Amino acid sequence: LVNGAGGNDPKATTNPAHTFFDIPAEAFQHVVNLNLLGTVIPTQVFGKFMAEQKEGVILNVSSVSADRSLTRVGAYGAAKAGISNLTQWLAVHMAEEYSPDIRVNAIMPGFFLTEQNRFLLIDRETGVPTPRGKKIMDHTPMRRYGTPDDLTGALLWLLSPASRFVTGVVVPVDGGFTAYSGV
Repeated sequence: LVNGAGGNDPKATTNPAHTFFDIPAEAFQHVVNLNLLGTVIPTQVFGKFMAEQKEGVILNVSSVSADRSLTRVGAYGAAKAGISNLTQWLAVHMAEEYSPDIRVNAIMPGFFLTEQNRFLLIDRETGVPTPRGKKIMDHTPMRRYGTPDDLTGALLWLLSPASRFVTGVVVPVDGGFTAYSGV
């Protein structure tokens, strides 16, 4: 099972004109539901089958915002942190309660250009990085955004028997972003 549901809601983000205190509870809840419950519900459905079969692999998709506090996206970061924690809890729970042959892990993507974030990171008119995009690149040792192919290796490894003794890990796929101290 690959749990890849996720996303954000502009009403749950902050900016100079829209502070944390302006975020409607419903918008925050929407982001939590989309990301965290979007992982919990499929895991309950398919995880039950894995428990009955005594084997399986669950791979969740977290985010670097779960591990590093990023500006503007508090709801998203909180929801993704929930996924990372749930991953570790489920790894122990499934192994101890049902079978050690049920593994639960997550990948933690860094910054990938998507339709959702493209113009937050790259200026629509000039094609140059925005101040936010420049800051991200300055803190990414590999000095580029990820591509979908960059996720493939970690994803295939965690789904394959090559990782049969790996459970409860959240693997960063982020060009070194989470490893970089800024110094």
